[in-house]
Amino acid sequence: MNHKVITFGEIMLRLNTPGFERFSQATSFVASFGGGEANVAVSLANYGIPVEFVTRLPKNDLGDSCMMNLRKYNVGTKFIVRGGERIGIYFLETGAVARASKVIYDRAYSSISTIETGMIDWDKVFEDVTWFHWTGITPAISQSAAQVCLEAIKAANARGITVSTDLNFRKNLWRYGKKAGEVMPELVEGCDVILGNEEDAEMVFGIKPEGMDVTKGHVEAAEYESVCKQLVKRFPLAKKVIITLRGSVSANHNTWSGVLWDGKKLYEAPQYNITHIVDRVGGGDSFMGGLIYGLITYSGNDQKALNFAVAASCLKHTIVGDFNLVTVDEVEKLMAGDASGRVSR
Repeated sequence: MNHKVITFGEIMLRLNTPGFERFSQATSFVASFGGGEANVAVSLANYGIPVEFVTRLPKNDLGDSCMMNLRKYNVGTKFIVRGGERIGIYFLETGAVARASKVIYDRAYSSISTIETGMIDWDKVFEDVTWFHWTGITPAISQSAAQVCLEAIKAANARGITVSTDLNFRKNLWRYGKKAGEVMPELVEGCDVILGNEEDAEMVFGIKPEGMDVTKGHVEAAEYESVCKQLVKRFPLAKKVIITLRGSVSANHNTWSGVLWDGKKLYEAPQYNITHIVDRVGGGDSFMGGLIYGLITYSGNDQKALNFAVAASCLKHTIVGDFNLVTVDEVEKLMAGDASGRVSR
């Protein structure tokens, strides 16, 4: 069966300080593009999965440049609608050692924040599509963006399309008068696959593992089984719940793994010790891109799908920018244990 994936959300202009400079030091910024669902789309395109990214971009040179950038990585752009005032921007200051990275958003009144239901022809978008992906960032942008997201989920559900979400809680975005806990449940109810981490589950739904302290730099995978079970109980349509496990030793040194719950069994991936992080932004998106690829390609082998997602995301930490520019061969090589960044089992 030929698989085609649709992702929907905001793509932004990314402006990061050179190297590890602070905002107060920088006299220039490095420009690129990125955003949750677009990052997933680029990963899938790299792996050879046909994918279309759906968003709204302004009719100006920056909007054109953004679309050209997506097409460069073989991401389809034919369903992108044009209009609105501007492309959103985010500024990134990359942290080091004990200093955390910082992000400043400049995305008020962006084109997608003023999107409205009916602007996107979901009937046309979902022709011959098997998978639809969105993240919790999109409904955080504006009430109308949340409504369009719900419109898409319902259209996908009506066609029997697999729907996945990355909960992706961003406290700095929920500013239009609604809390994540008020908006997200109705959207997540339509999802077959749910990805999150300990903060997402707690901040959005009040679900948390017992006795967890991620700052200790070590994460016990089995402690998350209760989180998975609680999410499935809350959202019975969900066939799989996946939790990413990041232990923060420092800004440059993380441990990285994940677990997958299929309703009966908890699968645990190998843990990677990432000692020299180049760029962790987009790490979760690279995990999601790898997971979707794995669940499609290794159908019936959830362990291999999970291992692919974790390995793909581990590699992302070595790449500057939002996009995970790796190949299937590179990921499978790391999965097989051929790595200088050693796997601790």
